[in-house]
Amino acid sequence: MNISVIIPNYNGENLLKENLPKVLDALKDYKKGKIEIIIPNDPSTDNSKDVIHSFISSIKEKHIVGKTVDNKNKNEGGFSKNVNRGVKLATGDVLILLNSDVIPHKGFLEPLLKHFEDEQVFAIGCMDESIEEGKTVLRGRGVGKWQRGFLTHQAGKLDKQNTLWVSGGSGAFRKSAWDKLQGLDPLYNPFYWEDIDLSYRAIKSGYKTIFEPKSVVTHEHEKGAIKSKFKSDLVKKITYRNQFTFVWKNITEPHLLLSHIAWLPYYFVKAFLSGDWVFFSGFYLALMRFPKVMQSRQTAQKLFVKSDTTILKNYNS
Repeated sequence: MNISVIIPNYNGENLLKENLPKVLDALKDYKKGKIEIIIPNDPSTDNSKDVIHSFISSIKEKHIVGKTVDNKNKNEGGFSKNVNRGVKLATGDVLILLNSDVIPHKGFLEPLLKHFEDEQVFAIGCMDESIEEGKTVLRGRGVGKWQRGFLTHQAGKLDKQNTLWVSGGSGAFRKSAWDKLQGLDPLYNPFYWEDIDLSYRAIKSGYKTIFEPKSVVTHEHEKGAIKSKFKSDLVKKITYRNQFTFVWKNITEPHLLLSHIAWLPYYFVKAFLSGDWVFFSGFYLALMRFPKVMQSRQTAQKLFVKSDTTILKNYNS
C-alpha cells in the first residue's frame, strides 16, 4: 500500500526544522509500499520554502520521496485549499494528514493501515497526545449531539472505536473516497470545522470513520499557526461563521432545520445582552456566503444515504 503524507505549512519554519526529521524517522521503517511526503506551502513570509527544499534534498531512503507546491496567491490560502493542493500531487492509496506541529510516534502507521482492509472505511484518527498549558491530554475520538439548533461536538471517551470525525491534523484517509467526496471544503477557510464537515459527509454517504488508540502522535497545539498567528476575536468570528455554514450545508432533516431557525432569536438576544458582537459578525459572514453554501449543499447531498438522526444517535457518547 502506497502512502502520501500531507503536511500543510504556513509560516512554520521553526516547526518544520524541528519536526520534519521526526516525521521521516517515524516513516522510514515502513516497507510495504512507497511513501511520498508532500508539503504544500501557503504564502509564507519566513524561510519555510528553503527549509522545505533542504529537507526534501536530505531524504536518503529509496522508498521515500519529497514533494512540495507553493501557493503565491494570498486569496487562495487557508487550510482546506492548502491541503487539497497537496492532495492533487498525491499518488498514494492512503493520505496521511499531519499538521506541522504534530509528531508521529514510531509504529503509528501499521495500526492505521490495517483498517483499510474494510472497503467502507474512509478515515482513521490517531491517539493525540495533546500538549496544552504544559500538560498532556489524550484526545482523538469525537462525539456530538444536536443541541439548541446546532451540532455541538466534544471529545469522546477513548474506549470506543467509532468517532464522529477524524482530525485533519492527524489522520489517515482513503484517497479514492476523498476524491469522491471532493476533499476539504474551502468554504471553511482559513480554518476550523473543515475536518468535521468532511467526516460528517463521509458518514452520511455510507462510509465509516474510526478512532485507533494504538496509533499515537504528539500534538503541540500551542505552537501551531492558529494559536500563534491569529487574534482571538478573528478565530472566534470564523468559528461562529463555520458553525452556521456546517448546519446550512449538511443538515437535511426538516425538524432539525426548524429547530435551528427557532433557536436563532435566543442566540441573537444572548449575544446582544452579553455584548458578543463577534457573534453577529460571524453570522453576517455566513449569510453573505449563503448562495455558495447552498451550492455546496446540493453537491454533497448527491452522495447522502443516511439521516442526520441516525448519525447523531450513533455518535453521541
